[in-house]
Amino acid sequence: MYFRPFSFAGGHMTQDIDPFERTDEPVYHVTLWPNRSLNAVGFRNTMILVIVGSSIGIAPILIATGNLWMLLFVIAPIGALYVLFMRNYRDGRLTEELRIYPNVIALERREPSGKTHRWHANPYWVKVKLHDEPVEHYLTLEGNQRTVELGAFLSPKERLALKGAIDDALRSLDINA
Repeated sequence: MYFRPFSFAGGHMTQDIDPFERTDEPVYHVTLWPNRSLNAVGFRNTMILVIVGSSIGIAPILIATGNLWMLLFVIAPIGALYVLFMRNYRDGRLTEELRIYPNVIALERREPSGKTHRWHANPYWVKVKLHDEPVEHYLTLEGNQRTVELGAFLSPKERLALKGAIDDALRSLDINA
């Protein structure tokens, strides 16, 4: 979203601070990313196990019968497994960073491709909502004439807990005081 750097405050034009470049401490800050249950060492060990297991079971039979061309049918699934794991790790670089300040709530989503999406709004007008569709406890933030999803890669329980934490942070701002 485009950030409008100027606003009117008390009849005078003032320059606002870009909510994504602020250096002061937010009231609430969370960085979200997809769960990765298999680390690099586990991936390496899994690939070794698959390669060795396939070789021990199939290679002697193919060598004895002289049908080495059939090794392609063993190598192709292993290669496909490797490519899919790499894609999974690339997709795991997705992050969402939410910051809540007394005068602005800012969300920044960084895609695995490097593209960044930004959204911000006044916390007074932001609504944190849970929906039953398209998935259980689908979490959205509404404000500044836009609706953005948050934590779509989280489990339903994690989205529910995140909503509670965001609601608590917004209540702590004591905006209506």
